[in-house]
Amino acid sequence: MKLKNILVAGCMLASFASCTDVEEQVYDKYPANEFYGSAAGADVALAGVYAKVGGNWDGVGYAGADNGWYDLNSMSADEQVIPHRNTGDWQLDFARLFLHSWLPTDLIINNTWNWLYNAIFSANLAVEQLEEADAEQAKIAEAKVLRAFFYYLLMDDFGNVPFYTENNITVDELPQISRAELYEFVVTELEENVPNLSATKGGAFYGRFNEWAGYALLAKVYLNAAVYTGTAQWQKSLDAIEKLEAGGFYLHSGAANEASPLGYDYYDLFGDVLPEDETILAIYVTENIVSRNVYTVRSLSGPHAQEVFGFSGWNGTIVPSAYYQAYDDNDVRKAQYVVGEQPGNVSYSLEVSNLDNPGAAPYAGVRNMKFYPVAPLDGAGASNDFPIFRYADFMLMKAECFVRLNDATAAKPLVDAIRLRAGLNELAATPTLEDIYNERAFELNWEGHRRQDMIRFGKFSEANKFRGVSESYRTLFPIPTSALDANQNLEQNPGY
Repeated sequence: MKLKNILVAGCMLASFASCTDVEEQVYDKYPANEFYGSAAGADVALAGVYAKVGGNWDGVGYAGADNGWYDLNSMSADEQVIPHRNTGDWQLDFARLFLHSWLPTDLIINNTWNWLYNAIFSANLAVEQLEEADAEQAKIAEAKVLRAFFYYLLMDDFGNVPFYTENNITVDELPQISRAELYEFVVTELEENVPNLSATKGGAFYGRFNEWAGYALLAKVYLNAAVYTGTAQWQKSLDAIEKLEAGGFYLHSGAANEASPLGYDYYDLFGDVLPEDETILAIYVTENIVSRNVYTVRSLSGPHAQEVFGFSGWNGTIVPSAYYQAYDDNDVRKAQYVVGEQPGNVSYSLEVSNLDNPGAAPYAGVRNMKFYPVAPLDGAGASNDFPIFRYADFMLMKAECFVRLNDATAAKPLVDAIRLRAGLNELAATPTLEDIYNERAFELNWEGHRRQDMIRFGKFSEANKFRGVSESYRTLFPIPTSALDANQNLEQNPGY
């Protein structure tokens, strides 16, 4: 609000010239309204909300750093985990996520909750500023779609949650609404506002919700409607994807490329300034300036990263062997994984014997370099942008909708296109849901979608090498203890 105060002060100084005019002047609103009603002012209001999306320390953001939303949704799935090491390294929260033994007091759960409600507060403020200033309809729509995005993430993780759209309420008064009610709010907000978003791709809208990113979000919400409400909406998800396709997206090349550190054009999708052919919505990252991307440096060991990049790695995240071994050896997407002898006199073993007590050996576990670090980079991360939505995801979503609507023939060319880009053969027959589930695992690993996929396909509670079948209530995270303490209106999710 510093800018608003400056504008108010300027108006007050001007009023001294007519101090005999005793008619009431409202200096605390008009100048701000004038500012936020301008194109530049509206972008300032929106920038305050987008600043909440990029990942940074203390669990802030969608993706990029650690101890936040990305870790909560990735490490509770089967694609990655940071084991506690038998040398005493790494907190137990990550292992508890993978083992489905998390607690309502865990740091990562609390961080995710706080980040999302902080983001919603900022979105509410932006909506208020823009509406009061009678700003351009597209800018108001953008603020509302951003707010719907944050509520979608809350609904997906926590189910029945506190809800508010105006900031004139204290935390202890926030009402809790059902997941189904929140679903209706999110759908209504998106249906009403997405058509008003800008159709511009790239440029000022790289990393912002344009019309195509809005339809992508709506398709995601409809895709998971059966989880949220008990009623499937496959056709509505398909319709939203077809509207998204009007944006002219297509698959980026997967061709061999000696200039790429990992050998294929495919990895442009996870580098710096993501290609507009496939990227629908991205997080813009410049390390130590705007967000950060820690995922490769967090995975590689200290000596290995030092030898390759000139700074020490964190020796953290590993890929479970079953996930890694499911890839075909000819799959270009397997190039992201690192196992065996490496520079720096390091050798990563395929298997991890224990995650929490006594923990894994220092170099146990397959590592991942999908986000091969780009400059600026240092030991705190790199500047790889992060894809929130990209077209390959929606091709596979479209294929899933077709199969669920009993039209597997229409699904086949979509799945085959993804496989052919990866250097694989087409499917021998029309795809099953299992084929699509597996292809999503190969294509979208480490991009934040896996937990949601596992729940939708009924796989989330299945046993793995490190735990037995988990309780069905674990498909929702608990409301943090700190939130329950602050608001007596809240009821904890069942099982906790």
